[in-house]
Amino acid sequence: MSLYHIQSKSAEETMTFAEKMGLTLKKGDVLTLAGDLGAGKTTFTKGLAKGLGITRTVNSPTFTIIKEYKGRLPLYHMDVYRLEDSYEDLGFEEYFSGDGVCVVEWATFIEEYLPDERLELVISHKGEDEREIQLKPLGERYEERVKEIMK
Repeated sequence: MSLYHIQSKSAEETMTFAEKMGLTLKKGDVLTLAGDLGAGKTTFTKGLAKGLGITRTVNSPTFTIIKEYKGRLPLYHMDVYRLEDSYEDLGFEEYFSGDGVCVVEWATFIEEYLPDERLELVISHKGEDEREIQLKPLGERYEERVKEIMK
């Protein structure tokens, strides 16, 4: 398993990188996003959505848990923070094996439902506007995808 790092100097750079990634995503891809509040998880997802051809405004699904967007592929944007103390299964496996792309914020709260193969991303503050994005591909499909994106 390899780790890859991207340095972003602005929200625009983060969105551009995520858009590039969105262009490569395929049906059934699962990405997890971790990072402190305000690190840029939703900013990243906005760029990803743009790469998927989604024109609707993307915002955090904090109070709805799952938001669905239509584009080249459906995007299922999940924020499972509120499930920390709940063990309710909301049909995650159906989303993970569905026709779209899943982005899961605070994925550690539903670890037992996550597929073994996925792309884990951690976004960290490195300054007022600067961020480091760490990519950890789990599985060959994601390893190849990250290598393609990093070219």
